[in-house]
Amino acid sequence: MQPDESNKMGHHTMLFNSDYLIVRRGQEFQVKITFNRPYKPAEDKFAVEFVIGSSPQYSKGTYIPVFPTKERQSTWEGRITNTSDNVVTMGITPAANCIVGKYHMYVAVLTPHGIRRTKRDNSRDLYILFNPWAADDAVFLNDEKERKECVMTEMGIIYHGAYDDVAERDWNYGQFNYGVLDACLYIMDRSEMPITNRGDPIKVTRKASAMLNSRDDEGVLVGNWSGDYTYGVAPTSWTGSTDILLSYTSSKMPICYAQCWVYAAVFNTFLRCLGIPSRVVTNFYSAHDNDGNLKTDIILDENGRIDRNRTRDSIWNYHCWNECYMSRPDLPPGFGGWQVVDATPQETSDGMYRCGPASVQAIKHGQICYPFDAAFVFAEVNSDVVFYSRSKDGTMEPVKVNRTHVGRMVLTKSPGDVTRRDITNQYKFSEGRTEERTALEKAEEYGCKREKSDPALADVDLVLPTLEISIGDDFELNLEFINRSDEQRTADVYINGSVVYYTGVTSSEFLFRTPTLCALKEKLSKKYMKHLVEQANLHFIVTGKIRETGQIVTAMKVVTLRNPKLTVEVSGVAKVSEEMMATVEFTNPFSFSLEGVYIRMEGPGVMMPKNRYYSLIPAGSSLTWTELFIPHRAGETRVIATLDCPALRQVHGQATFTVEA
Repeated sequence: MQPDESNKMGHHTMLFNSDYLIVRRGQEFQVKITFNRPYKPAEDKFAVEFVIGSSPQYSKGTYIPVFPTKERQSTWEGRITNTSDNVVTMGITPAANCIVGKYHMYVAVLTPHGIRRTKRDNSRDLYILFNPWAADDAVFLNDEKERKECVMTEMGIIYHGAYDDVAERDWNYGQFNYGVLDACLYIMDRSEMPITNRGDPIKVTRKASAMLNSRDDEGVLVGNWSGDYTYGVAPTSWTGSTDILLSYTSSKMPICYAQCWVYAAVFNTFLRCLGIPSRVVTNFYSAHDNDGNLKTDIILDENGRIDRNRTRDSIWNYHCWNECYMSRPDLPPGFGGWQVVDATPQETSDGMYRCGPASVQAIKHGQICYPFDAAFVFAEVNSDVVFYSRSKDGTMEPVKVNRTHVGRMVLTKSPGDVTRRDITNQYKFSEGRTEERTALEKAEEYGCKREKSDPALADVDLVLPTLEISIGDDFELNLEFINRSDEQRTADVYINGSVVYYTGVTSSEFLFRTPTLCALKEKLSKKYMKHLVEQANLHFIVTGKIRETGQIVTAMKVVTLRNPKLTVEVSGVAKVSEEMMATVEFTNPFSFSLEGVYIRMEGPGVMMPKNRYYSLIPAGSSLTWTELFIPHRAGETRVIATLDCPALRQVHGQATFTVEA
């Protein structure tokens, strides 16, 4: 028995680095069978049998015999496509809803002495995956450009930073790398997911959203937002998913550490590898709402100053999740297509840390009663930010409502390009349109509480400028007040400057001012440097009270600090199987030494993950690291690198080049 090479091309599995046959369901593949004599259709009876799981049963779809004659067929279609001497070529079409995973293959022949079967031979095992090219498959995506991006592309760009200062992170999904497919199947085995559920993309993605985090099930990744990564790899240091998945499979232990984009990136590898179209999306100003309403509450004391102890909800500067494409036969028509799944452990769903699949269409229309977790995602993109004034006796009064801050922009990578694509309009209607109000009212019907009050707007506007600052720079913060009344206005203003994690959690305050003013200019020295955390963002919240009217003015600004860059260069003849060289260079621009520095590098189709450790890089000094590699695939690709140490996170660089065949 021998699988035909043409199967790989027809089934879009030619990029998998594997010794086994890999095909997609709902589509014919060819198997050549060599008998000990020519086949006689009239008298010879045989079947090709496929078996998956530990106790195969025909009724459960885990044992499938495939017959060559029209008269006798099973759930998988079989036909003879060619005979030549002792060789029979058989075309086999797995059902479009069959179980996804690794099957054993046997040939059974009916003889006068009963059924004789070939011996178990691992080299005849094959993998059957989801098929977005097959119209009958639940993951069918009728758009070749999207399929190419969301199933076949290994190079990813993940967006982060702030919505008015978007940064990019390169990632190698590596779904075709050696061992990655087995790792994805191991994740399902480890979750003890019944084998019979593994053909249903709804069940597979829901189970995987729980299994990719280690909370409550010893899943793949341990989350850590503390800034201390002594016992693992810093989330900002990873360059791709391969290391994480292969380490999890070999150690059988959760891998340290991840934050939201790492969860989303590894989940994306899992989905693309199994054939479920998927993409990583980033929501800028993502509300993480602790009490299940559609409000993010910021509490001020009676002077207009933020009460940090009582402000529980947080707004993440950005949050990454995944969208995967599938039909939803469990929902009314119209809610299939892109679904949100999220493996970052934020809240429990049915008792476990998981989220989705939630229909993007249902979220847009406020139909948040539909499974799974649509209400949670709806709040992430639609919360109102409500400022409350808390008086001494504890009563709270809403003084300002900002309905446009949260879910400001949702981005993903453009298919077939390295540009970004704004998909905010797939999650929400434009602010102020009647459809937007209808969607929000619909959500309220299903129990999402919104802020009803509409406090009068102050007649003074407060504007904070956009700043571009490199780490270690001094900078000025200018506040601009616009008085829209005809009278003089005096404001008592509180400026709160703090270093925040991207999750909106404050690490430490470095500035607190209480000036009374008409306009203000503030010179900030490097006070913030000693408080910096990775992905350091400076978060300014200015709140104030107008003396003459008692009205509250507020403004919020996230400033993302610019990091030094890594230089990556490739040299040599860019041809398949020809040796090339990648060089990474870095100069420490600071007045202090960097200690405990890790550099990582990899590239899809050209280089498996590599890393290097430097115990010390003195102030002002440079390092150069060179690696040889051999491309094994033609086409455009990248080598990506990161540098990471406790004093400096989030440093990366990349080189893009084209490999000739």
